[in-house]
Amino acid sequence: MPASRPEHRRSRQALRGACHCGAVQFEIVSDFPELTTCDCSICRRRNARMVKVHESDFRLLAGADALTLYQFHTHTAKHWFCKVCGVYPFHRKRLAPDHYGINTACLIGFDATGIPVRATVGAAMP
Repeated sequence: MPASRPEHRRSRQALRGACHCGAVQFEIVSDFPELTTCDCSICRRRNARMVKVHESDFRLLAGADALTLYQFHTHTAKHWFCKVCGVYPFHRKRLAPDHYGINTACLIGFDATGIPVRATVGAAMP
């Protein structure tokens, strides 16, 4: 008997995202298996729920010149912010550098209803 898919799992779908001012625009493809929060120093302050997507499922549509990079600690993760409006749309992950963490609040028309949220422990990472 085949394993059933969890109720919260959705079909893979493409969604567009943008910062507040619209200077940065992107598209992702995901089935949204879960959302995550993180307790590291920067994530605690920005309080975003994120979805992890492989770099092949991410496409920057506009605004490369509007992005500014912030790095700290090991300087491995790359946190991108719009330098016009200051919104954090996405980051390159430290432990999975071929993946992006996408701020789901930037996804246009996204409804998180029924998607589990997992708290990750970033503050204890060396």
